[in-house]
Amino acid sequence: MDLTANGGHRTASAGERTATAATPLTIRPWLPASILLIASLTWAVGATWDIQWHSDVGPDTFFTLPHLFIYASAAISGFTSLAVILATTAAGRAGRPVDGELGGPGIGVFRRTFTAPLGYMVASLGAASFLLYGLWDLWWHSLYGFDAIIDSPPHIGLFLSSTVTAVGTIIVFASARGQRWGQIGALVSLGLLLTSSTITALAVQRLGAGGVRWTVAVTAFMVVLLMVVGAAQRRGGATAVAITASAVQGVFWWFAPWSARAYADFVGLPMREHIRGIPATPALIPFCLIPVGIVIDLLVRRTGATARLLPALAGGLGGAIIAVFHPVQDIIVYDAHLARAAVIIATTIAGAALGALGGFLGWRFGQLLRLTAPAAEVTA
Repeated sequence: MDLTANGGHRTASAGERTATAATPLTIRPWLPASILLIASLTWAVGATWDIQWHSDVGPDTFFTLPHLFIYASAAISGFTSLAVILATTAAGRAGRPVDGELGGPGIGVFRRTFTAPLGYMVASLGAASFLLYGLWDLWWHSLYGFDAIIDSPPHIGLFLSSTVTAVGTIIVFASARGQRWGQIGALVSLGLLLTSSTITALAVQRLGAGGVRWTVAVTAFMVVLLMVVGAAQRRGGATAVAITASAVQGVFWWFAPWSARAYADFVGLPMREHIRGIPATPALIPFCLIPVGIVIDLLVRRTGATARLLPALAGGLGGAIIAVFHPVQDIIVYDAHLARAAVIIATTIAGAALGALGGFLGWRFGQLLRLTAPAAEVTA
């Protein structure tokens, strides 16, 4: 696979370029971008529903309604990305110009056999890997019959694949940051990815070293990274991402327990005894997102000799806030006892360190996203 940027979408020969009267590709950039956003929301619904099922009902098989939502999201993303890639490839061969806001710069694939907009290329790779992990998940179910836990190896692969697809969606919207819909779509996509990233953090929940709660520390890293990316896109971006994620958390707080119970009643399965009806996935999302977003926005836009260090500083502070507040959140949600001081201190240090790394990487990724937009963009 030749992933060489060609600086644009046009791959026509010199002779083809003489057809100056060729009409441009007529795909409206906001349309496929909106479909990718719907796919991200479909994934969030399915994953939240599936995890709540594991919590309130128990093991599941491969063919369930929540799984249908999950795999439908990958299919929607994959087919939409493929359609855009084929359309831009055909336009390039015909010498027809392609809107630079349609997914970002063109990438030559398979020795320029195809010309894929960067965002749709990333989204399609995520959807393809999702299919492979889905086949692994089907084999896993055929071997064991059901999933007793949510963090099984194929599930972690599915979570990571969905993250890649979500990153592609963010790139697609960021490439149109000169448009209002592009700015809003990028921030909403970041908020949706933030809510899903807390599920991916479950991959490290079985680690135990030095009394650190690694799920909390990794959650802090992902949350801060995505918020700083939002802050790099426009002023108040981190807070906007936090508000979006908090709104999704609020809706899913009601939806998750209701969906598990309604589906269990529909298929005639009993609920687990003594369930507390705690929304499993929304409870993984920190309650303090908006304060963290405000702190990040206040710090990263400051100027001065130390301005380059501010994203890491803001990330470290945000990670520490998430880690410190987590024991309080456990008390509120699970009526748990306050964790030992040594655990809180160790987790806070780990959260601050990973948060600083997240701030550092998030700012740079955010700056790279700005480069995907055409040169004549509107400054935020």
